Amino acid sequence: MTSRVVLIGCGGIGSQLVGPLTRYLASRQPPHPLLVLVDGDAFEAGNLGRQACAVGDLGTNKAEALARVARSVGLAVQVVPEFVSSANVGHVVREGDLVLLAVDNHPARALVDRHVATLRDATLISGGNDETDGNVQLVRRRESWSIDGHLVELHPEIGEADGDPEPGDDGCLAHVAERPQILATNLMVASAMLSCLWQLTERGSVPYSEVYLDTVQCAMRSRRWIRVPEGAQ
Repeated sequence: MTSRVVLIGCGGIGSQLVGPLTRYLASRQPPHPLLVLVDGDAFEAGNLGRQACAVGDLGTNKAEALARVARSVGLAVQVVPEFVSSANVGHVVREGDLVLLAVDNHPARALVDRHVATLRDATLISGGNDETDGNVQLVRRRESWSIDGHLVELHPEIGEADGDPEPGDDGCLAHVAERPQILATNLMVASAMLSCLWQLTERGSVPYSEVYLDTVQCAMRSRRWIRVPEGAQ
């Protein structure tokens, strides 16, 4: 398994992912990977309804608070209490990393995706959602080849979101009155991200590149786009 698992975004999806993720990583045979938690935001009272935080976590940096969960099961944890940006993305995401991207804005997705495209070997699992629907994408870099393509290529709306994310900017907050995020969808996306990581770790491959989720229908639909290098059979 990779020596580092990096979770960027510890809010609605990321906070729900940390508990089962850490139990899974700790249950495997050592050596266990270093878990890197990245988020510049703090838990607020409004987060209690759908994010995995306690009253005692309020006012605490989200990555710092969730690090206590990971350390309680014996994992080594590094906390980066910052929002991902062009200034720090090279430090946050490194060669060989498995990255779980759980942010709520396209500029951050585009930034991380484009950085992954410069690496020789890395894995990116990106998850996002609106109110009752969500999606998870898999991006694999192997020997400088992008097996699945990249988020910015396959989703034009992400590719058009250039520039650094604004500190503290949550892309879904602009639509929260119209399409608020809900706990059930956050959990569904977190589960699909963990399933993707599990298949990569235990089986070595995943038979899809993207999963669409519908909480109302309790349904998931996958599709794949495997790139074949020029000249390959």
